[in-house]
Parts: sequence; C-alpha cells; structure tokens
Amino acid sequence: MSQISNAIATRDNGPEAIVRQHKDDLTLVLPSHVKGETWMRLAYGALRSNQQLMQTATRNPGSLMTALQECARLGHEPGTDSFYLVPFGNEVQGIEGYRGVVERIYRAGAVKAVKAEVVHENDHFEYSPDMDRPIHKPDYFGDRGSIVGAYAYGVFQDGSTSKVVVINRAYIDKVRKESRGSDKASSPWVKWEEAMVLKTVAKRLEPWVPSSTEWRKEQLRAAAEVAAETSDTAAMYREPAPHDDFNDEGPIEGELVD
Repeated sequence: MSQISNAIATRDNGPEAIVRQHKDDLTLVLPSHVKGETWMRLAYGALRSNQQLMQTATRNPGSLMTALQECARLGHEPGTDSFYLVPFGNEVQGIEGYRGVVERIYRAGAVKAVKAEVVHENDHFEYSPDMDRPIHKPDYFGDRGSIVGAYAYGVFQDGSTSKVVVINRAYIDKVRKESRGSDKASSPWVKWEEAMVLKTVAKRLEPWVPSSTEWRKEQLRAAAEVAAETSDTAAMYREPAPHDDFNDEGPIEGELVD
C-alpha cells in the first residue's frame, strides 16, 4: 500500500476518525475561551506530525481519547507546550506542562504575575516564612550545580504576594518516583527535568491561587447574584409612596406597616 493510501486509511479508519466521531463530546467540555474548530485541527495536527504517536493511538485509541478529554477539560491546546501527547509503551499519555499550569492560573484573572524558579546548589537562595518573597541570585553564566529545589508564588492584582511554595530535592524525587516510567529515556523527567520541576512547584502553588477561567465566571455570577439580591432587598424596604400604603379600606395585603 502506498504512503498516500496509508494516509487515507489512517484518516478514514484510524485515530483521526475516532477523534472526529467524538468531536461533540470533546468540544462540549472546552471552556468558553477555546474555539472548538481550532482545537480539533490542533488535535489532528498533533497526530499527523508524530508517527510514533499515531501508531500508539492506532493500537490504543481509548488512551488517546482519555488524554484528549483531559486536555479539553483543562482548556489547553493538544500537542503544545501546555499539554503534551506522549506515546508511552502501548498508550498515549496526556501530560500538562508547566506552561499549562501557569496559563490556568492567569486565566482565572486573580493574579497579574506568577514567579517560579528552579534553585541549583550553587545559587544564592534565602527564604523564611517571615519574608514576603525569596531572595534568589543565580549565576547564569557560571556552574550552577545540580537542582536542589524550586519555589513559586503569585502576585495578585493589588500587588500582594500569595503563599510562597518551596520544594526540596527530596520532594522532587518523590514526585518523580511516582511518575510512571520516569527512568526511561522517553520520560519527560529524563528529557526535560527542569520543566518538570517547574511544573511540580507550580502544581503545589495551585491551592493558593485561583487557577481556571471557570473560577472567574463563577465569581462574576456570584457577584451578579449578590447585586441582584441587594437590589431586591433595598426595593423591599424602600419607603413606599403614600398612595401605595393604604387604600380606602386599610393596609394593602402583604404590605409591612409600622
């Protein structure tokens, strides 16, 4: 079979076709800021540009769908630095990147900046709980040594600092050990260790800062409800006009009269 025939068969019967069949299910969970058609084209493009990914998805299409559903739920674009589609053994793994975690924090609208840095053994680093932010002075042009930890914090719109999260090497190793196949050459922990450490500390920051666009929508909805309730309450206790208080036969039913 020619390469063109193979491509057509893959398009019509392979992972692409399965993704296309479930288009409505995938785009239904996308947050409002993501365009469904664009998202779908990126999903197709990720498959077409990576032969190993396509082969793994052909063998195990269910794992591809699971990864894409998680990608859609988080509001990321598939096959990007925000959300990787990684062929791993006989399945496709969906891995949110450091950029993806930070994007979700920014999308919530509560913070204006996110600071996350990896600390190496030869860096100058100071932090204690009574400090607003860490003091970190790396020598970018010298030998920084191995990674010993990382830290992250958010800066809110009013300029205040969120909780500062600091992780050490022991915690990094624990998270890495819990990641499947982290010692294999294809693992993100082997290929992009610094990025994975940044992602790890950014995930630790999440409980201390809002991290989704839906949070912002919920806050706006709640604010609108409070405003409406306040308006209704004010109207209820507004001093009525004299002709509304009484009719010729006495108080109108349901009115409050002092």
